Amino acid sequence: MNNLCRILILFCATSALTMQYSIAGEKDAVAFYGERAVELLRDAISRETAHGQGLVPAYAESLQQVFLEAGFPPEALTIVPYGKTASLVVRYEGDDNSGREPILFSSHMDVVPADPESWLRHPFELQADDTFFYGRGVLDNKFDVTILTTLFVWLKESGFVPNRDLIIAFTGDEESFQETVQQLARDHRDLVDAEYALVVDGGGGVLNDAGEAIQFQVGFAEKTYATFSMTAKNPGGHSSMPRADNAIYDLARAIQRLEAYTFPVETNEITLTYFARTAPLLNNEVGEAMARLVDDPTDAKAIATLQAQPQYVGTLGTTCIPTMLSGGHAENALPRAVTAVVNCRIFPGHTPSEIMRELQRVTDNPDLEWRVVGVPVTSPASPFNTEIMEAIASSLQPIHSGLPIVPKMGSGTTDGAYWRAAGIPSYSLTGIFINPKDSFAHGLNERVPKAAVGESLRFWRAMIGELATDRSGTAQ
Repeated sequence: MNNLCRILILFCATSALTMQYSIAGEKDAVAFYGERAVELLRDAISRETAHGQGLVPAYAESLQQVFLEAGFPPEALTIVPYGKTASLVVRYEGDDNSGREPILFSSHMDVVPADPESWLRHPFELQADDTFFYGRGVLDNKFDVTILTTLFVWLKESGFVPNRDLIIAFTGDEESFQETVQQLARDHRDLVDAEYALVVDGGGGVLNDAGEAIQFQVGFAEKTYATFSMTAKNPGGHSSMPRADNAIYDLARAIQRLEAYTFPVETNEITLTYFARTAPLLNNEVGEAMARLVDDPTDAKAIATLQAQPQYVGTLGTTCIPTMLSGGHAENALPRAVTAVVNCRIFPGHTPSEIMRELQRVTDNPDLEWRVVGVPVTSPASPFNTEIMEAIASSLQPIHSGLPIVPKMGSGTTDGAYWRAAGIPSYSLTGIFINPKDSFAHGLNERVPKAAVGESLRFWRAMIGELATDRSGTAQ
């Protein structure tokens, strides 16, 4: 029996594990630390930590101070500068009774930009209604930064000693070039080396339209993130004397060919398991399409149904889409160069160079100049980890019992891809339960359910109890 199929058997039933720490007074503790978390989140949202603003280091320093006030020694807190940004690494020292390597918890402090005039609420002020908190980064990823910070503070103030070291790595540019995670993995391996990483960014609980929890997703793998530029060049000239050839027309024709092209449909063990576990939970044509695809990965009707859904199209193969255009130097001059940026999410098994060759073939213009933007990273899928999956099942019991736990391949790229590439198996999950329709990460009016504060604290407190506590004793 393969590892991922074991999920289907292991987590359809209620986990037999029991919590290894006392939950006396947990309700009061969750309420107390939940209030502190909201205040930390309020401060976090107020900081415009988008690329180029140079505000991540100050945010890292503010979090460092929170850990210091909770009793963490200065030597356990390391700010690693990188250009205008920075990372923060926190080590929670254990007693080493387990003899095992640390667990790494990874999230990021930066956010994508936001235009206040486009939002219904100011993106850099934490606001709320009866159901949601709103603000840029409140879902991606400052909520989870806040929860991890609050969790470590709670554990430290309660006198908890884990049986192995626990490490937090808050990176500073996940939403742009992801150079801070590469720096940590390459130059500061002693700070972050771990048995595995829990990337608290993506995954987590899924709610249906009735607000019911229907599954819990765990990311095992990610598609390769790669960006290419294609440039059309021309001698140019005066706009009053148009040439027969024009760089804008050349680029436009190439873009139209890309628009008309769809990469071949592909599946793998992770995506088929995901569809198999999700299909019964969706009482609609999308669920039916998932079931048909599992039975027959060539089912054209099922493929068309799923490709029409933005949240599922990325699970069916490589996708490439133009995202930026630039060119021209004057309104009365023919452009000498026009460039389109094409962003790709590459299905496992393909290299960026292979995909660029395919794009060149599709655009069918040997005069276009192509180049790779940045340094794409390709990472292997993380192996099945029974300890983590059992801990998730047990930790979910008091919150949402009996949920199916579903493996997932991410269409986006998190820092987890770089941890995997560096040899640290990584699993993406969060304590947030949200309807995908309410998930506005990177978009207008980004939000997170208010209930996620208490649920996330309870979930991650239980996870630590499962993963970093001697089975012979209890964590207080």
